Amino acid sequence: MNPQPKIIFFDIDETLYINRGKKYIPESTKTALKLLKQKGIITAIATGRTIPSMPSKIVELIAECGIEMIVSLNGQYVEYQGKPLAKFPFDKTQLAELSGSLKAHNIAHILATREGLFAIAEDHYLCDALGALGISYERDPNACGKYDTYQVLAFYPAEQDGAVAPLLSANVQTIRWHPSGMDILDKAGSKARGIAAALDKLGISIADSMAFGDGSNDFEMLEAVGFGVAMGNAIPALKAVADYVCPSIDEDGIYRGLVDLGVIEAVAA
Repeated sequence: MNPQPKIIFFDIDETLYINRGKKYIPESTKTALKLLKQKGIITAIATGRTIPSMPSKIVELIAECGIEMIVSLNGQYVEYQGKPLAKFPFDKTQLAELSGSLKAHNIAHILATREGLFAIAEDHYLCDALGALGISYERDPNACGKYDTYQVLAFYPAEQDGAVAPLLSANVQTIRWHPSGMDILDKAGSKARGIAAALDKLGISIADSMAFGDGSNDFEMLEAVGFGVAMGNAIPALKAVADYVCPSIDEDGIYRGLVDLGVIEAVAA
């Protein structure tokens, strides 16, 4: 199959960016993104992160390769060419109740906004999870209500899932991204919702979209686009729903996958 998309969405951690060891973006990935740009294919980032918490190397990549769209916070906030395109913030009353309940039960959590990450309460679980990904945040116990919040990051181990579940309303869902870290977002929220809103505003059909991902917050995205690609280093369950599995990120996965699919042509060595 040789899909010819008009737009391609890429997850960040372990898809575009190797967030372990020396932390880097493969040069072949940069080559692939530049070739896509030359062909007029829109390149987009789709991440669970908020824009201010993206790694500096990703910020540089956006500028170097002309990435035009960012679907952030698991699809809850989308920017195109530097301007807001779609927003799905928490209801402020619901957010206050959620944050208050977590705080009352001594659960460290952070409000994720376009302006950044603001810690309401901290502990070692928070430090472990954010430290593992090199994510920075600000301390602001009074942040609730100051900004539109699109996602809550809560910090507790999986063995506490059963105890925390009753604190959450039926209108939210959880996505674990670290042994100590959990995303809490609107029940209807996902990268897929942000992508669908973006495609609608740009007048691009789902059939003309493609996405690359590796983790548990990429299921809806890969199933929603016209052609879903799982990285070779992706979790097995994601590979099972993908249309195609490319090589691992450290084996030039994005570049080799796009070449094998006929989206770009190989560059002579």
